[in-house]
Amino acid sequence: MELQITSKNIELSPAVRHYIERKLGKLSRHLPNIIETKVEISEEKTKSPQQHFVVRVTVDSNGTLLRSQGRGADLFTAIDKVAAVITRQVEHYKGKLHDKRRGGSLARAELSEEAEKQPLGKVVKVKQFTVKPMSVAEAIDQMELLGHDFFLFFNADSKGLNLLYRRKDGNYGLIEPELG
Repeated sequence: MELQITSKNIELSPAVRHYIERKLGKLSRHLPNIIETKVEISEEKTKSPQQHFVVRVTVDSNGTLLRSQGRGADLFTAIDKVAAVITRQVEHYKGKLHDKRRGGSLARAELSEEAEKQPLGKVVKVKQFTVKPMSVAEAIDQMELLGHDFFLFFNADSKGLNLLYRRKDGNYGLIEPELG
């Protein structure tokens, strides 16, 4: 497992780096196929002293991304919080891998006319990421692991890009675009 540590607005001492390596090095015990773990540490000027340090962790396990964030009054508290959350997520993901009860059907969703008529904003950020083919069930798992309300993926069954989203009623919607 490769561990990348970056910092913003703060200088990291070797003791902090060693502490991070010790806390996050245990992740490979739970999930041995972790390729890379990225740790981003930043110091923010906030009114709340409990939110002063921010630690973000992204774990790449063969294309499956797990992310967590921890905040704290001091750096070690933030590291402890994020390590606890990411460990829980890794254990949850590992349990999903061994769960035999996968499946379920999703209803197709259509874009409403109201959403199309809303005023357009400007693009303020462009994000690129690698898309791997997966089933709808795998996409649901990935979306839940990331904690997002939507997830763009390449559907291995329909051989096209699909958008999975969480509905207000707790179910999921799936958008399968067609060229026309």
